[in-house]
Amino acid sequence: MRGIGARALAGLACAVAAVCAAPTAPSALTAEQIVDRNAVARGGLEAWRKVRTMVWTGRIEAATASAPASEFLLEFKRPNKNRFEIDVDHEKSLRVFDGTRGWKKGYGTPALRPYSPLEVRSAHEAQGIDGLLIDHEAKGVKVALDGTDEVEGHNAYRLDVTLPSGSKRRVWVDANTFLELRYDRPMRTRAGRDGTVSVYYRSYRTVEGLQVPQIIEASMADGRGAWKWVIDEVTLNSSLSDAHFEKPQAPERWRNTVPGFWASADSP
Repeated sequence: MRGIGARALAGLACAVAAVCAAPTAPSALTAEQIVDRNAVARGGLEAWRKVRTMVWTGRIEAATASAPASEFLLEFKRPNKNRFEIDVDHEKSLRVFDGTRGWKKGYGTPALRPYSPLEVRSAHEAQGIDGLLIDHEAKGVKVALDGTDEVEGHNAYRLDVTLPSGSKRRVWVDANTFLELRYDRPMRTRAGRDGTVSVYYRSYRTVEGLQVPQIIEASMADGRGAWKWVIDEVTLNSSLSDAHFEKPQAPERWRNTVPGFWASADSP
């Protein structure tokens, strides 16, 4: 009897420990309450409003071990300018958007080409510096609570997001930390196929009081085109002139090495 009692007590202890270790179910919150807590968790709405420029430097790693990592530089300037450079074997790929028009290095050719209408639309919808949720009302972005999910072991709120253009996005916010965990967006491949890109935000760190992910991973739903962005350094409010985002002059040896599924879609 003593053995049975001891085993029963041990089993009860294990059960209690398992319950205590399980993720806490999300509280019943409205979409606006979730968005407000997200802004606080990321450093505060007013602090983000003071960020006029943001620069990321790091590397992009492919899912296949044989593919070499590529160094990148991604620069943002409000309201919606961006410049994206990738360096592979000392040859540069470049994509630039001035807020209205965009230019890219041609695929395997030395010519600089304008963005397609789809790429212009994607650039307008990217919400580069602070994402979709920060100051969403001022951006004309609508947010609705669609339910809850578990994302990589984290309980999360699932939000449906509607952009001013009518385009749809989906964002998952951690029910504990209120930081973004995942972001889904539609995309079209070079072959003309429609699909969904899932972007995961990991390893947040503090940069001048703001929470910024250090690792961003993305792939198609079927696992194709998997890439990992490792952000080594984030710089806020550096001096970037508007001219820096205008049509560039193309050096002779440019070649396009931008990963395929980023070519006609938002930045992460």
